[in-house]
Amino acid sequence: MVEKRPATLDAVFHALSDSTRRAMLRELSQGERTVSALAAPFSMSLAGASKHVKVLEGAGLVRRRVEGRTHYCRLEAARLAEAEAWLRYYERFWTRRLDTLEALLIEDERQQRKNHTD
Repeated sequence: MVEKRPATLDAVFHALSDSTRRAMLRELSQGERTVSALAAPFSMSLAGASKHVKVLEGAGLVRRRVEGRTHYCRLEAARLAEAEAWLRYYERFWTRRLDTLEALLIEDERQQRKNHTD
């Protein structure tokens, strides 16, 4: 598998490494929110929430627009799709490995049963 933009994936996985940012993304999946609304469940300052939003923006996961003094954020899901595609490759890898292990265990069990009946 060729990774087109590893720096982009690095930024996405860095952004996703924080539970607060993951919660913000989940909230944004329901629709556009203000930075204040994103901060509210965490009892954090607007400055603290804004720092999290900046990380999400830097990863391309969030787009911010400003109206007056109010900052609105919305989810940009394309970067999540890129990360999901990267993970899917490894899911297939492990699925094949586990299928092979299962086949070996079934064969081993079959051999043991055969040895006990002989």
